[in-house]
Amino acid sequence: MMKRTIRLFLAILTAFLVSGCGGSQDPSGKDEAAEASAYEDALAILDAVKGAYGEDELFAMYGGNQDAAVMDAPGKFDINSTEELQFTLGLPESQCANIDDAASMVHMMNGNIFTGAAYHLKDGVNRNDFADAVKTEILDRQWICGQPDTLLIIQVDASYVITAYGEAEMMETFRDKALSVLDGAEMIAETAIG
Repeated sequence: MMKRTIRLFLAILTAFLVSGCGGSQDPSGKDEAAEASAYEDALAILDAVKGAYGEDELFAMYGGNQDAAVMDAPGKFDINSTEELQFTLGLPESQCANIDDAASMVHMMNGNIFTGAAYHLKDGVNRNDFADAVKTEILDRQWICGQPDTLLIIQVDASYVITAYGEAEMMETFRDKALSVLDGAEMIAETAIG
């Protein structure tokens, strides 16, 4: 009887250990929820990209919300300004509840030449669904004052997504800088607009 009890105990213990003790691991063995970002916030991401630009590559820009804009630099964006998130940055209203931090950098003269944003996604938000929603929003938009050429969506580590749209050459420069300086940056989408 004692041997049977010990076997039953060992079988239960083994089943518990094999089940992973409630942890969520991806096939590579990394616990994605435990991955910490290399970046303090969305603004740090755009600051890193801007810092990679040469003097001759920089353009007149502002960052953050229009009523409290930061000149010549990226700026923190108030995520409670959902209408401005949609109108200025192209973030669909349906996705505003899926972020908890944002920053932007926008061409001073015309946002259709360059508009870039970095977003921190809340836990559990699927970045591919987020990217698809942004892509649909931008591609379906009716443009005033000229149409941008290219839309970029870049994943930065497990927590952040960058979206940018504008003139083709400016998008190429931004893409190259972002992919070269940001840890864990990968293209999700690069799409012609129009």
